[in-house]
Amino acid sequence: MGRPVSENRGVVVGRRLRRVLGVVFLLTGLLVVDSAYLLLVTVLENAGFGDLQSPLYLAMFLLHLVLGLLLIVPLLLFGILHLRRAWRRPNRYAVRAGVALFTSAILLLLSGVLLTRFGFLEIDDPRWRSLLYWGHVLLPLVVAWLFVLHRLAGRGIDWRIGGRWALATLLLPLVLLLPGLLQGDAGSPPQTRYSPSLASVEGPSPIQPAAMMQDRVCAECHQDIAAQAARSMHRFSSFNNPAYRFSIDEARRVLLQRDGDVKVARLCAACHDQVPLFSGAFDDPDYDLDTAPDGSAGITCIGCHAVTAIDSPLGNGAYRWSEPPRYPFASSDHPLLQAINRQLIKARPELHRKTFLKPLHKSPLFCSSCHKVHLPYALNRYRWLRGQDHYDSFLQSGVSGHRVDSFYYPPRAVTNCAYCHMPRVASDDPAARDDDGSGRRTVHNHLFPAANTAVPQMLGLEDTGNAERRAMLHKAARVDIFGIKEGGDVDGPLQAPLRPELPQLQPGRRYLLETVVRTTGVGHQLTQGTSDSNELWLEVKVTAGGRVIGRSGALDARGRADPWAYFLNAYLLDRDGNRIERRNAQDIFVALYDHQIPPGAATVVHYGFRVPEEVDGPVTVEVTLNYRKFDSRFLGHVRGDEDGVNDLPVTRMASDRVTLPVTATAGPPQERGLPAWERWNDYGIGLLREGGKGAARGELRQAAQLLQDLLETRYQEARDRGFDFSWDTRALNELGRVLYERSRQMRGAARRQERESLLQQSRRWLQRVLSIDPENLAAHYSLSLVEAGLGHPELAAAHRRQHQRYRPDDQAVEQAVTRHRRRVAAANHAAQAIAIYDLQRPEALAAGTGPEVDRRTAAAEGEP
Repeated sequence: MGRPVSENRGVVVGRRLRRVLGVVFLLTGLLVVDSAYLLLVTVLENAGFGDLQSPLYLAMFLLHLVLGLLLIVPLLLFGILHLRRAWRRPNRYAVRAGVALFTSAILLLLSGVLLTRFGFLEIDDPRWRSLLYWGHVLLPLVVAWLFVLHRLAGRGIDWRIGGRWALATLLLPLVLLLPGLLQGDAGSPPQTRYSPSLASVEGPSPIQPAAMMQDRVCAECHQDIAAQAARSMHRFSSFNNPAYRFSIDEARRVLLQRDGDVKVARLCAACHDQVPLFSGAFDDPDYDLDTAPDGSAGITCIGCHAVTAIDSPLGNGAYRWSEPPRYPFASSDHPLLQAINRQLIKARPELHRKTFLKPLHKSPLFCSSCHKVHLPYALNRYRWLRGQDHYDSFLQSGVSGHRVDSFYYPPRAVTNCAYCHMPRVASDDPAARDDDGSGRRTVHNHLFPAANTAVPQMLGLEDTGNAERRAMLHKAARVDIFGIKEGGDVDGPLQAPLRPELPQLQPGRRYLLETVVRTTGVGHQLTQGTSDSNELWLEVKVTAGGRVIGRSGALDARGRADPWAYFLNAYLLDRDGNRIERRNAQDIFVALYDHQIPPGAATVVHYGFRVPEEVDGPVTVEVTLNYRKFDSRFLGHVRGDEDGVNDLPVTRMASDRVTLPVTATAGPPQERGLPAWERWNDYGIGLLREGGKGAARGELRQAAQLLQDLLETRYQEARDRGFDFSWDTRALNELGRVLYERSRQMRGAARRQERESLLQQSRRWLQRVLSIDPENLAAHYSLSLVEAGLGHPELAAAHRRQHQRYRPDDQAVEQAVTRHRRRVAAANHAAQAIAIYDLQRPEALAAGTGPEVDRRTAAAEGEP
């Protein structure tokens, strides 16, 4: 027998090449079936069939990657060899179709490789990835079409084989997906609640610490974000924070002695110590806080990103946490399998993105779960008390665009906390996006800059974000030496605004300096947070002829602030009238005073001084708003040295300076750089807040209509700026009460229907209040009246009980306040409705020898 010449010369696809083609066909057929399954999952999910990306889906996607990579070599080998043999064939149509087919197949494989994000070639730009994705989805159709054209131009097609593969492509994905589709909603997973916090875990628990402590794994892809988070206060939220460690140690000790266990301390752990809480270790009284690595984990990446829902606006950790689904080999220790796992996440990040990025992350309600606190009966064995509350402070403000009667509004409403505390920063991180079309890719800053400059220094850490925190503080407020009153009391004639005109001071006369502090770049109260241990105060210095003639708020030799200074904090007491100075939350009873300033508001501080008889030159007044976390009392407890030096950093947030002529002396013109109307407005705001508020209710019908117009934001300009006043609980309460008062005017049987209609309207508005703030005292009180008027005694009684729960215990509060005011003269003075701060107390004039704020650093950082 002779050699089959046709195998080598005449046949385009010889025996050996046919074997290669068989491998190509087999891999392609498997890829087609696999791709059909993946595509069907995507289509069904988009059609509303829920989340179908199960472990099987991930396995099928991994198979997709493997098959695609395995196909590269045989496809290229066959295409090159086949093209070399067929290039000069006379059937040019078949040749051209074959070349187009081979080119399309190469492009298809290339797009898959680029989408896989191999380390040597990673494309993260979402625009390019979108182009590659749709190319990878549509190119198979082009390849199939060109394959048919190519075969029709040559030998005939055996449609039976193609039919079998087509049937498998249709049936197999359906068979794989059918059980999940038929099963439908299997119901809510079991939940473990960690009372008295409101946190819960969905699914099996306890959670192993390793499942939550995955920050290093996250950093393998998200290096920029991980580096930011590693310097954040979230990272130092747990026992690695010496200030928190002191407070939680004391709380656990007190609770163990009182209750026999430490479970009530879960209230803190839900937001500070998730890892030991969810593993169950936190409940162990003998849990080793010093050596346990999970006790220093802080808030991990998964700790935040595995939150699946916020159950209520009550705070106290009102979130649901669920262990995220794992990609294949996520738990393996084998280096190869770990690499495959990472590569799978890179190649198919959609499930990863869906798991860890949720719409709730864009809502201020997400932050409220930990940045809104109430102290329950289980903690203090007394009653419900409000703690820190960034959420309602922000929500009920002009900054959010929800408050009807705000003094100031931003150009556009700020929709969430991330706008200020997670500003976008340039990054090449895979999660980076070009959201504004500028071509600059950015990520949200996971440093979460706020105001805690103390803990990094206490830990001796370098480059931990304090520059960013100081920048936040610098834009939060401003100080204005607004005016001066002759006679040294609040009823004296006011000369204002100071600058450009300046009054001439007279030696021997007393004056009252009117200073205004206004919040500017902060969306919640200043200072909020741990406002009892934050130290925010005004430092005033008056000089003439090179000597100090007035002073307040200076630091002494131990770095302690003058106790007679004006502090913009909350001064808290226990039930015996002792100051809360150890962050002992279980003992908090009442605020002696609360000098925090709401966003877009102001406060006026009055300083009295006398110009000495011998002064014949100008008098210079400098007022500085200083911030330090923490105050000296608390720091002394933390360090175990109550007489020690407070060397924590002091940030000069804002300052103002004015030089006033004495008798006929005059200096160069001075300007403030602020519009006079705005300075007057700020002064008026401060006086309004100082003197209380009150307004006549007016004619009820017109009042109700006006309020309803406001709450429905029937003003196009407000809507264009993103404002929505339907969240203003004060206005909602007012409307509900006005409608109730109108219903009382509808007397007699003839007006019964109208009366009930008004009561029902009132109820709807008041229930809206409780949907926003379930603990709203005024709403519960008004609803008790409304439900009684509608003939619902049980509902009325329920709201009365809630009103009693949230209302202050006035008698007990008065006793504690009275005790403390009798004992502490400086606090008694600061708690007065209108207080004048004497700048010429002998102790104050002798002070000022302590550490100064570093003015050079402040100037370098662009501080005002």
